Amino acid sequence: MTTTIDTTTFGSITINGTTYDFDVLIRSTGEIEKRKKKLSKQVYGSSHTLSKDEAKHCYEEGLRTIVIGSGHEGVLHLSEEATEYFEKKGVEVILCPTPEAIKIFNKRTPSTAGLFHITC
Repeated sequence: MTTTIDTTTFGSITINGTTYDFDVLIRSTGEIEKRKKKLSKQVYGSSHTLSKDEAKHCYEEGLRTIVIGSGHEGVLHLSEEATEYFEKKGVEVILCPTPEAIKIFNKRTPSTAGLFHITC
């Protein structure tokens, strides 16, 4: 089954007809899981900076691209350590506001995952 993001509004995201009221990680397999924000929050006190530990959690063998929706106002960013981690793994990171990231994600190749922040 193809995973398609239908829409997003501030505080929600709809994927294959199901609406989620939390940030999500979509694996390259299409599996949807709740974002593990605590991995970043415990380091930075906020989930608006993606930590290396959260980057490691997002990574999966064979991943080539991760599309990251940085929120409706683009507040989420990657820590330097997370950026370096993805670079070392050879993963292209596409970081942009969530509405734009959804359009990019829906045109993805099979080796692409997505992380979507649904608030600011």
